[in-house]
Amino acid sequence: MQRWRGLEDLPGGWGRCVVTIGVFDGVHRGHQALIGKTVEIAKNRNLPSVMLTFDPHPSEVIRPGSHPAQLTTLRRKAELVEELGIDVFAVLPFTAELMRVPAHEFVHSVLVDRLHAAAVVVGENLTFGAKGAGTVSLLRELGKRFGFAVYGEGLQGERDDSAEITFSSTYVRSCIDAGDVTAAAEALGRPHRLEGIVVRGAGRGHDLGYPTANLSTPRFAAVPADGVYACWFIKASDPIRKLPASVSVGTNPTFSGRERTVEAFVLDVDEDFYGQYVGLDFVSRLRDQIRFDTPADLVEQIDDDVTRTRDILGLARG
Repeated sequence: MQRWRGLEDLPGGWGRCVVTIGVFDGVHRGHQALIGKTVEIAKNRNLPSVMLTFDPHPSEVIRPGSHPAQLTTLRRKAELVEELGIDVFAVLPFTAELMRVPAHEFVHSVLVDRLHAAAVVVGENLTFGAKGAGTVSLLRELGKRFGFAVYGEGLQGERDDSAEITFSSTYVRSCIDAGDVTAAAEALGRPHRLEGIVVRGAGRGHDLGYPTANLSTPRFAAVPADGVYACWFIKASDPIRKLPASVSVGTNPTFSGRERTVEAFVLDVDEDFYGQYVGLDFVSRLRDQIRFDTPADLVEQIDDDVTRTRDILGLARG
């Protein structure tokens, strides 16, 4: 898969292509349907498929300070869409200048002049251009004028016992914020992954017999609600190997902590992960954060957390 930052990277002699446009934060099941349609049309037309996405999140430029929790880093997003068959991952820097570009001008300059789109696949709720004035209806009108087809896809979702659920980045964020990583995984089609660099912590885990890898996460990362979780621990240097981990998110109330941390105890591995870039795939929530009267009480609870982590991840007990 080719990766472009801006359209200046567009190679000479670029021909026509099939494009899908959006932020695609999370690459959830709704996004996957759009991407699948894009890849299918591109293959049928023997053309490359292009995902056009934006960085930073447009809301941060339009309304500074409103950046939503980020479900996927650009790095992770690129990995996911490559697995789905996209040929080109194109990131368009979202700037104040781009924010003011009228919808018709965006279509002409980006989709027609630069990308030479033969077809464009979007969600029916798409808005684009200055003040969000561009709609799928306008895109269809411009497609007829400039010679590209437009496929507007409906929202994806499913019905549970009580309500109709629409898969959206907002819905996934709400699940993660509530600590419901199981519901988040259902909408994503995989566990929510939190990435970061392992940094030195206070060292209390080592003293308790449960040394942890402390994650320093990106600024806007979607960190699950405080609690303890069963996770898979993945090193960027060895992404195929998934290690089981019990992960604590919170302020360490037993020790009167104030700073919110993400600490992973990796089972059955004696390794220092300091300085490594890693990911945590959140599989299930075990419990709330609890303040214990003594460290011994905490250790007893951690023993149980580790046992439950093994059971949830389908591992033999060590």
